[in-house]
Amino acid sequence: MIVEGKQKAYKVGELIFHCGTNATLHFIGGKWKSVIIWYLRNGEMRFSQLKKIMPDITEKMLSLQLKALETDGILNRKVFGTKPPLKVEYSLTAFGESFVPVIQKITDWGIAYAESKGKLIDID
Repeated sequence: MIVEGKQKAYKVGELIFHCGTNATLHFIGGKWKSVIIWYLRNGEMRFSQLKKIMPDITEKMLSLQLKALETDGILNRKVFGTKPPLKVEYSLTAFGESFVPVIQKITDWGIAYAESKGKLIDID
């Protein structure tokens, strides 16, 4: 990006972001991260709840995406109990919650696009 006539980038830890879009997509890039954030916008959920409402994601991929979002400071992971099976709940951090209005706008645009080009169907 150009700031005051000079080529600039943001350095966050070891990461270099050449623009704000690049930084944003780092956090929500891929197929599932934004979906997970969307579902957690209303409060905490367990792994099994997330898996149930996202049937196309594999357990391995869900686990990887949750870990990445936790590492990035977007999710909280709270463990209850000391021996298996443990109860684990995921929720958005304040940083994650700050992204909800952005996800809402993306969702609104996606719905408008889907309604203009397709139709709403039932999933069995």
